[in-house]
Amino acid sequence: MSIPSAAKSTPIGDRHDLVANLAEGEKPREAWRIGTEHEKFGFYTDDLTPPPFEGPRPGIRAILEGLAERYDWDIAREGETPVALTKGKANITLEPAGQLELSGAPLVSIHETCDEVSTHLKEVRSVADEFGIGFLGMGFQPKWRRDQMPWMPKGRYKIMREYMPKVGSLGLDMMTRTCTVQVNLDYATEADMVKKFRVALALQPIATALFANSPFTEGKPNGFKSFRSHVWTDTDADRTGMLDFVFEEGFGYERYVDYILDVPMYFSYRDGKYVDLSGQDFRKFMRGELPALPGVKANMKDWADHLTTAFPEVRLKQYLEMRGADASPWNQLCALPAFWVGLLYDDVALDAAWDLVKDFSKAERHALRDGVPKEALHLKFRNHTMRELSLEALKIADHGLKRRNVGRRSDGANESIYIEPLLEIALSGKTQADTKLEQFHGKWNGSVDPVFSEYAY
Repeated sequence: MSIPSAAKSTPIGDRHDLVANLAEGEKPREAWRIGTEHEKFGFYTDDLTPPPFEGPRPGIRAILEGLAERYDWDIAREGETPVALTKGKANITLEPAGQLELSGAPLVSIHETCDEVSTHLKEVRSVADEFGIGFLGMGFQPKWRRDQMPWMPKGRYKIMREYMPKVGSLGLDMMTRTCTVQVNLDYATEADMVKKFRVALALQPIATALFANSPFTEGKPNGFKSFRSHVWTDTDADRTGMLDFVFEEGFGYERYVDYILDVPMYFSYRDGKYVDLSGQDFRKFMRGELPALPGVKANMKDWADHLTTAFPEVRLKQYLEMRGADASPWNQLCALPAFWVGLLYDDVALDAAWDLVKDFSKAERHALRDGVPKEALHLKFRNHTMRELSLEALKIADHGLKRRNVGRRSDGANESIYIEPLLEIALSGKTQADTKLEQFHGKWNGSVDPVFSEYAY
């Protein structure tokens, strides 16, 4: 989500306030919820070009305003410019090149999450169809160059756009040409957070492999199954990666706070505007020592915003974000929350998942992270492959969902029904990337254009 934080502008006393802020995320099991975030690429159906914010024909602005008018979303603005929509605890936001994101409300069951995503896509289609705009779920823009992608008029993106080339070669691609689906989950205690963080981080490459769906760049195969995942390896080393310290003895809220304090700043949102603080030190901001804001000390709202500017494979805010998956076709949008809820929200499954990964060495964790973007399920691991490791994790998740037994669909199915698309992928060894590459070399006759019609939402 990329709208200014709603956190209170409470002054920060010292580092302990930041630790306490993360501890405030603790919730009893009965209050645990599921939040799903889902990004997608827009395209004009006649020429497949990405729609700009506004121009000679209706674009992203028209979609935001149409959704607001037709479905009672409230418009969030920067100045006079609409940049997001809100309804209750859900948001619709814009990524830098106009990728439309649903940041879903925290919900009790995956059934509710699936209904929310389905309703969202129906609403978007009803508005976008009138403008000749479609939407596609893939991890990386399959056709257009970086310089052909539009930019949205959001203050934070201008700051990031200027800073990214200073710290990596693919940061602008991350901003303009990637899409993801992620799930946000709760924790009960610091110890529960630590265990879930470690399991999620160690198994994130499995999600990357199962959801691999970005094999094309500028109309040609790029040699990767998840090019989106590869892009993050050369975006900004200060704020990305596998966070080895999470597996070290003594990890907890304090160590994560220290990590975030080491992350260089992007901005502060003040009086309705983004102040460029790129590369500066949040600790100095806490002391009121930033030249751009002389005497101004960071508050808890600044801290909440700063937490959103780190992009590790798993991110802690006041919940845990699983960030390893490419955007995907409709039937997999419910599968990601099912995978992680099954693993992390059932105690027996969480113990089994930890048993699966606890003896992974640092080198092995990095080998998995570095290898899956190219090889996905075919990556070798110890005496097996990622496919076999994925099947083990999926079995644990499936059993966890069945034991959790929260809610039923109208047809009587429990939440484990949503794991099925991933089981099919793991059993076949064929990801979305593999399928699309077969079609590219086969019936598509070396063109990526059919992906926009055959896989559009």
